[in-house]
Amino acid sequence: MKKAEVYIIGGFLGSGKTTLLQHIMKQERKEGRKIAVLLNELGSISIDSAIIEEEGVPFRELFDGCICCTISEKVEAQLQSLTQENDLDAIYIETTGAAHPVEVVDSILSPLLVEALEYRGILTVVDISRWADRDKLAPQIRQLMIEQIAHADTIVLNKVDLVSEQQSGSILFEIQSLNSEALCLFTHEGKIALVDFQQRTIKKDPKTGDSKHSIADLQLQTVLYTFNTSIQYESFEKWLRALPDTVYRIKGYIGFTHSQYPFLFQYSYGTPVMLQELIKMPLNLVMIGQGLDEDLIHKGLHALEKEMEV
Repeated sequence: MKKAEVYIIGGFLGSGKTTLLQHIMKQERKEGRKIAVLLNELGSISIDSAIIEEEGVPFRELFDGCICCTISEKVEAQLQSLTQENDLDAIYIETTGAAHPVEVVDSILSPLLVEALEYRGILTVVDISRWADRDKLAPQIRQLMIEQIAHADTIVLNKVDLVSEQQSGSILFEIQSLNSEALCLFTHEGKIALVDFQQRTIKKDPKTGDSKHSIADLQLQTVLYTFNTSIQYESFEKWLRALPDTVYRIKGYIGFTHSQYPFLFQYSYGTPVMLQELIKMPLNLVMIGQGLDEDLIHKGLHALEKEMEV
């Protein structure tokens, strides 16, 4: 089954996210790829839909809240609708300026959609002139901008025409000190090429020389594990306590031996929550974090399943 690539476009208010999305959509059309757009507005009226709407592009909007918190449950329904109704190559999600990167990734990685979507990273747009004057902003806003930069895979330093060459060099150094792994692109009016960000997650297999997709260079990694059987709750709890602090989120469905039906399991920065389901669900578990050892995680969870064979 073909998976739709998912790209998140983030950045603070007025940084140029919609303009960037316009350029991306035009290029995707030239490439003949089928894409969809999910746009999040904090208010109840759409400001940008008329700007970005293109003929033949499936389009969804989410109002009255931020995609990463108050309306996160609606995101799954919209993505499910887009993937079921269209044969998509990619989905672009433009977030509100108030969105936190970790929560945005968490909101799109539903255990029910892991077979349909492939998370491909975050593009953070930075208004370079506003960053130069960030000391005038409230501390909370400055911190949000720093976190948006720190978790980005591609950083679009927009409006470079508004600062001097010396200033742009100094700002680049500051940005790279916050995130040395991201690709930084200077731009005017959000003009970047698809190849700049889409191929950052395509690598060569050293054994075969073939190209393959990898998320190893993404700032926020995802790991999927599918259970084939129920496991002991006590053993899972022990495994959970041994997780590193770089595991930010876990969510999915787990079958435990003491129950006929699975549990919806959610984990956020060390705090687990479980809710009993009343129907059978696919036993997919999705993890989000940084520096995750996918093989080690799979071995640990597989060992919990092997316990049931003894």
